[in-house]
This record gives sequence, structure tokens and C-alpha cells, in this order.
Amino acid sequence: MKLDHGQKNSLLHWTADSWGSLKSDNLWSAWFIRPFREHHLDPTSITRHDFVETNGDNFMMVIPLLLINLAVLTTSLIESQNVFFPALYLLMLSFSIGITNQVHKWSHTYFGLPMVVRLLQRAHLILPKQHHRIHHVTPHDTYFCITTGWLNPLLHYVDFWKKLEHIVTFLTGLKPRQDDQLWLGYCEKNTTN
Repeated sequence: MKLDHGQKNSLLHWTADSWGSLKSDNLWSAWFIRPFREHHLDPTSITRHDFVETNGDNFMMVIPLLLINLAVLTTSLIESQNVFFPALYLLMLSFSIGITNQVHKWSHTYFGLPMVVRLLQRAHLILPKQHHRIHHVTPHDTYFCITTGWLNPLLHYVDFWKKLEHIVTFLTGLKPRQDDQLWLGYCEKNTTN
């Protein structure tokens, strides 16, 4: 089964929301677990981030791919049309990975969105607010797709995420979201200081 970028993003989202510990002092915990779980405590915090803070990590991840695509597209226009469409696909894929967090931010923004964004949300071409709210219900164990959300109802219906959790638990003995109570205690302790 080939995964598109939305499915890959949802796998990352599911992994960061479900697995790992705040007790770990590593990059995975610092870059993924903490921000993803903080977002559950304050979903609108993303709306207070500027463009670079919101999108910088995703764009940094795809810069090498964008540069390769630029070289391939330039070469294909000059030398051969055979690689033009695959390169164009990779370029669009890179762009959509780059803007995933912006689309997610818009799903939490309730005032001042441009008309074109509201129209794209209504048409379900990007993640609508009402659709994304389902993910923000505790225990945050469904609706992990945050670019368009198109696959969320189907994945929820077939219980995809629960089945995947059972497989990981069977293979590793780990329990999903086992760290959540520690996370809540950590946040309460740090907000009172």
C-alpha cells in the first residue's frame, strides 16, 4: 500500500499523540511529543504563532526535495518531457507538506480568515474547523489527518487507529497515551510556577 503525504502526516500525528514519554530527554520528545500534546491542552495556541513558527519545520524538511524538483523541472523542460509530470507531482507534494501546519492553524482560527480559506474549508478542500474538532475530544485517538481530513471518517469507521495501536502494543508491550496523566501533571506544575 502506497501512502500519500496526508497519510504520512497522519501517521506522524498519530505516533506523536499516542506513543512516547515526556520523561525521555531526546529530540523525538522535544520536537514531537511535547508540542503535539501541548496542542491538545491549548488548541488555539497555534493561532498565536507567526508564519515561520507555524510552517518553518515542514518547509525546512522539504527544501532539499524542492531544490531537486527545481533542478529536475528545469532540466526536463529543456531536455525531456518524460520526467516533467513526476517532478511536478513531487513539487506539489512538497508544497502540500509545507503548508500542512498552516491549514491546521486555519482549522483553529475563528476570526479574520480570508474568504478564499473559508471557501476552501466549506468545500472540504482543506481541513474544516468542525471536522477537526472531532480530534480534539479526549482521548485524542481519532481523526489524525490534518491537511484535508478526507480519510478521517473512513479510517474511523474501520477502526484503523485502534487496530494499529493493538498491533504496536502486541509487538512492543507499550500502551498508547500511557503518558497522558504525567503530561497533565507536568503542565499543571509548570503553569503554576
